[in-house]
This record gives sequence, structure tokens and C-alpha cells, in this order.
Amino acid sequence: MSIRVLPDVLISQIAAGEVVERPAAALKEMLENSLDAGATDIQIELEQGGIKRIRVGDNGVGIARDELALALTRHATSKIASLADLEQVASLGFRGEALASIAAIARVQLTSRGVGAEHAWTMQAEGGRLGEPAPAARATGATIDIQDLFFNTPARRKFLKTETTEYAHCAETVRRLALAQPRVAFTLTHNGRVQLRLNAEPAAARVRQVLGEAFEQNSIGVEAAAGALRLSGWVIRPGAATASRDTQHVFVNGRYVRDKLIVHALKEAYRDVLHHQLNPAYCLFIELPPETVDVNVHPAKTEIRFRDSRGVHQFLFHAVERLLSAPVEAGAAAAPEAGAAAPPNRPYGSQQQAAMSLPVNEAMAFYAPFQGSGVRGQDSGEFVAPAAPALPESGQGDAPPLGYALGQLHGVYVLAQNAQGLVLVDMHAAHERVVYEKLKTALDARAVPAQSLLIPVALTADARDVTEIGPHLDQLRDIGFELSITSPTSVAVRSVPWLLKNADPVELTRDVLREIAEFGVARLLAERRNELLATLACHGAVRANRHLTLPEMNALLREMEATERAGQCNHGRPTWFQLSLRELDSMFMRGR
Repeated sequence: MSIRVLPDVLISQIAAGEVVERPAAALKEMLENSLDAGATDIQIELEQGGIKRIRVGDNGVGIARDELALALTRHATSKIASLADLEQVASLGFRGEALASIAAIARVQLTSRGVGAEHAWTMQAEGGRLGEPAPAARATGATIDIQDLFFNTPARRKFLKTETTEYAHCAETVRRLALAQPRVAFTLTHNGRVQLRLNAEPAAARVRQVLGEAFEQNSIGVEAAAGALRLSGWVIRPGAATASRDTQHVFVNGRYVRDKLIVHALKEAYRDVLHHQLNPAYCLFIELPPETVDVNVHPAKTEIRFRDSRGVHQFLFHAVERLLSAPVEAGAAAAPEAGAAAPPNRPYGSQQQAAMSLPVNEAMAFYAPFQGSGVRGQDSGEFVAPAAPALPESGQGDAPPLGYALGQLHGVYVLAQNAQGLVLVDMHAAHERVVYEKLKTALDARAVPAQSLLIPVALTADARDVTEIGPHLDQLRDIGFELSITSPTSVAVRSVPWLLKNADPVELTRDVLREIAEFGVARLLAERRNELLATLACHGAVRANRHLTLPEMNALLREMEATERAGQCNHGRPTWFQLSLRELDSMFMRGR
């Protein structure tokens, strides 16, 4: 078998397999060309989901008559001219492959009028064969009309989905580019009917138009910078997250990308506040010098590489994690309003629900965020919050963000009144977050106080688990557990972390051993440290059906206000909801 050079048309058809996998991919390339040409108004017309026809018209700078044929030729582009240009690409397109690839597998008509030209010119291409330019009429700009995509590559065409599915992909492509270019007007028509009309508008208004009011109302603005690296946009509040990944949009220098490093950084930022079945939603814009990012990874240009990938990962992680960690502030909607989408409940297992005193011993001062703001109970020796003052008649004043406790509902929820209305708190979920954050702080400071048991508790364990913990007893002591091996199949618990002193030591230790058996001590105390602390915090949190006094309830509210990520428990469930007076009035039809 002899080696031969492939014909140009066949080469273009092969390239089309990478660049144009479906109508949405062809549409993306055409829209990017319009944006690179400086268009401020783009008209998109589709028929049969883009399979029958894709027509894009813009008011950009247009193409001169002598360059129409070049525009449809492989590796012909106006955007780069040297390797130096390639290494700092600022335009959306640059490879010079897209139009030639499309022209090889469809019937294409390109009509354009350059700036200052007397009239427009049009050129047709079919299956890679170019016609001659002919005079045409249109204003400055360009129109590319693609019909019968894959008409000469039937094997490729049969892999396309239904008209509805292909249209959905095309519409999503338009929405993504519209998010990145709010100052550009877009009109999308399908089968003769206008489906989307977006006027030029500010970025926040464009996000509302494209992603909806629910995203706008439940998102938090992000602004962060580190040298030349800048981040802006919006991230969803954890309590409003859903199982869908549809609303995850990241743009790097205006280009929509799907990058594993970015996805991982954002997932890690949400790790402590999101239920494991849910996914964050976000619309983020990353700006950095073009020479520090490689966009020439794949013809589709959605994959990129960062020169300092670790630096970008840490910057994104800390920027979003810091935002989600902010304590409750007055007037802030740190939890979704009642009626908003909330994560499903997570079962907590069959641990003994031992009563836990909420506040802490004065000797452990670093565990008391409001040291000195309360008094000791005469007999209990426990910290007791001061009595709650009444709120002013108007509902305004200097009330703390979560207000003051009114009572307890079914031994599960705390009801409180703040300036906005009614606050409902899941006391176990809320206290679990408080204990978890205190454990993390103490471990970071290498100062986890332990509570010695008056009588050591013995329990049987699997021989492999006992062997595993043997070399790591000192490390376990660092997190407050003092264990001793009494036989090949038994251990004695001599102390537990002070915050967990009222938990059942047997169940607590069994849970720790269970996680050790799954992950090993070294991994558990390193990369899975937070999962371990979350398990411990669940044991240390006040349980349902535990009666709390009003001072204890207020102590919990004040600790929540001083705790990072207090809006969600360690499993991502919301810890509190706000019902405003307006919502309550509406429920009872007051004022109607």
C-alpha cells in the first residue's frame, strides 16, 4: 500500500469532524467570528435545529471582496501571523479552520460588505468547491448562510439527534456567548419564530435575562484579584443549589471553557457547605494575561491550559471559599427564604442521641466566641447567655442578625424574631456546624483539648483496625482521642475531644474506627481530615428532642452569627430560614 497526499477537500472534511460535530459547533464558530469582527448586533436564524439551515448576520467590519475566498480557505486567518501571536491569542477564533471545515460539509453562502465598500459581495461554496464573487446588497457587516449540514457526509449526519435536541444545543451556545458579551445584542429565531431577543445591557441584567431571576435572587457577587489575575461574577448560595450542572458557566478572557482544574477548585470551595447530591451553579469571568493561558489545545477551543495551574486553582478556591465562609450579617439573606429549593435531608445514622450542653466550660476560652458576654450557671458550671431583650415595636433597631429566641418547636426547631420577621433554625444542623468549625480551628492551632474519661471504656474491634491504628496513636491523641490497645481485638478509650465529652464514647470511637478501616489513619488525618471532623461534629451537636432554655437558644444563635458557613450544616443542609413580615402578612392576606 503506497503513501499518498490526501486531497484538500478530504482534509477539510476530516478536520470538520473535530471542529463541527453538530450544528451548535458550527454556530459557535460563526458567532465567534462575528464577535471578533466587532459586531454589536447579531441575528441568528435556524431551521430544523440548525440541521437544515444556520444563518448568522452581523454589523461587524465585514470582509473585502478579494478576501472572501481566503475566508473559506483552510488556515487562512486575520487574527494571528506568527508564533508570538499564537502564544498570546486575545481573539476568540484564530486557527483559520472553521469556515473551511463547514464549507467542506455543507452548502455555504458568504455575503459581506467591508467598511467603506460601495456594495456587498457574495460567494458560494458547496462541498469545498468555491464559486466566484458576485455583487450583492447589504449594509456593512457579514452574513454566512449554511444549509444542509453534512449533506455529503451521511455517516456523520446520522449521528445527529432530533431537531429538538440539536436546537437546544444551539440555543445554549447563544446563551453562553451572550453571557460573555452583554454589550452585544442577540436575536435567535427558530423555524421562523423568535425564541430569544437580548438587547445590549449591563452584565447583571444579562445574567438575569439568560439565567433567570431565581439565579439572580439566590446568587452572591464575586470580586477578587491577585496581581494580573482577576475574578468576577456570581455564585449560587449553597441553600439554593440543585442536582443539575446546567448552570455552570466559566469564561476565561471572554471565552467559554470547560476546564477540570476550574471545576475542581469550585467544587472544593463548596465542599463544606453543599449536600453531596447537589452541584453549585455559577457564572464566573476570569481575566489574566493571554500569554499565561494556552487556548490552542483542541480545535473546539473549549479546553485550555494555564501556565500556573496551581496558582489559578488556589486563587479560585480561596476567593469563593472565603465568600461562602462569611458569617451571618444583619439584613443578609444567608439562608434561602422559605419556599426556595432546599437540599434533601440526610439521615444521621443510629447514634445514641446523648444530651449535649450547648455552651462550654470557661477554662476552654477559645471555644467561647463571646467570652465574657454571659454568666456562669450557679450549679451547672456551664456558660449561659444573657436574657434576650425585647425587639422595638417597629421591628427595627439593634437586634442581632438572627434575632432573639421565642421558643422551641417539637424539640427540633428554634423560633426566633429578628428585625425582618421570623427565623427558623434547625438546632442540630446549626450546632453541628458550630462544633465542626471549632474542631477545625482547634486542629489548625494544634490545640484540641481532651476530656479524660473517669473510667476508660473498652470495646472490641476488628484485628485489622487495631493493627492499623497501632503506629498512629500519637496522631489520634492530637485530635483529642487517647486510645490504648488492650488486646489484638480490643481497645480502651481513655479520652475524647472536649467538645464531644457528652457523646457516647463507644459509638463515637466505632465511627472513627470505621473511617480508619476505609481510608487509613494517614489519609484520614490529611486529605480526608474534614470528613472525619464532620463525623465528630455530628456526635457533638445537640440532638433533636433535647429541651433548650431560652438562654441556651440565644447562645446558639449568637454562636451561629460568629461562625463561618453557618448557613449550612456539614452535610450541606440549610441550618436556618427567614420568613419576612411581608411574607407572613401575605400568608394571612393582611392588607388585602
